[in-house]
Amino acid sequence: MLRQLLLGGIVSLGNIAIHAIVMTTVVGTARNALKWHRRRSQAWLAAVMVATVGVLMVAHVAEVMTWSLAYTALDVVPGGTDVLYFAFVNYTTLGYGDVVPVERWRLLGPMAAMNGILLFGWSTAVIFEVLRQAVRSHERMGGS
Repeated sequence: MLRQLLLGGIVSLGNIAIHAIVMTTVVGTARNALKWHRRRSQAWLAAVMVATVGVLMVAHVAEVMTWSLAYTALDVVPGGTDVLYFAFVNYTTLGYGDVVPVERWRLLGPMAAMNGILLFGWSTAVIFEVLRQAVRSHERMGGS
């Protein structure tokens, strides 16, 4: 059990590092983009939000792929199983239950789910922050 917790923790920390890098880039880029003169346009604000969410989705896919690589390296899923599918099901907490990990790695699924929940929550906070900055910037420029 300790080995599962240790390796799951390492993969989770790796994903947290990926997310931290993406988050700082997204927030900084959004702040700079909102300073451009196009900020009076509602379409520009929408474009900033779409770009923000799009980048965050790419980050989540990279994090799921990180879990799938760990699952492959550790031989966590039964042979013939789509490892990427298994990683997505765990990370998103969908939990179909049609594929279960091998007995000795059972804790990695819930650890991936915990990691996904935390990172989705973090993404939601950043989306809200970018939207808040966009609205504040729009109001300062006399937007309605």
